[in-house]
Amino acid sequence: MSMEEVILVVEDDRHISELLEFNLLKQGYRVLTAETGTEGLKLALEKTPSLVVLDVMLPQLDGVSVLRKLRESEKTRQTPVLMLTAKTDESDILVGLELGADDYMAKPFSVKEVIARIRAILRRSSGVQGETTKSQKITLGPIVMDVDNHEIFLDGAPLILTLAEFRIVQSLVSKPGRVFTREELIGHMTGGDVVLVDRNIDVHIRSIRKKFDLHADLIVTIRGVGYKCKG
Repeated sequence: MSMEEVILVVEDDRHISELLEFNLLKQGYRVLTAETGTEGLKLALEKTPSLVVLDVMLPQLDGVSVLRKLRESEKTRQTPVLMLTAKTDESDILVGLELGADDYMAKPFSVKEVIARIRAILRRSSGVQGETTKSQKITLGPIVMDVDNHEIFLDGAPLILTLAEFRIVQSLVSKPGRVFTREELIGHMTGGDVVLVDRNIDVHIRSIRKKFDLHADLIVTIRGVGYKCKG
């Protein structure tokens, strides 16, 4: 881990914020904190942190609005975001994923797991940025993926996916017809840092299908097993 890695925690519950700050500092990260969405957005745009831990329910500007503005800015468009939410309704989680959140955790949560998620997200992020392998393109029906440049096109139009979603789609599209278990997709998505639960994969798949729009049926659910992409 680089000592330059800065984590911004945007959380209005001071107890949770201080708990995260204390434990992240122990792990060697630099930590910035904000108690409102407005303050968090300002810090993110000024300091461009390595990752943002973002609560959904915030005063002044809610977490979803903060995320939307982060993704609209060139400076923070690629900044990884881990969302914290007290809401367990899947539609609320989907909104965050559709806007570009890299992962989410529902409260109450284990600080140990939050740190594990942060490490996994940062490893995935740095892995994509540091790739130097020869260009790899995958084409399947209306989908064209440029793996090196982390770009995906649907019917010729660019498609915005989070890093987690990109890796899931890459796995499925690279081997059409092959059934991937949820555990396999978790492994591909995290690079072996298995800190997610099955339900996270299901939510990511729902988000991907929504973005695929008219081509949502390209991803097929194999009940009790996992998912596959139509050949």
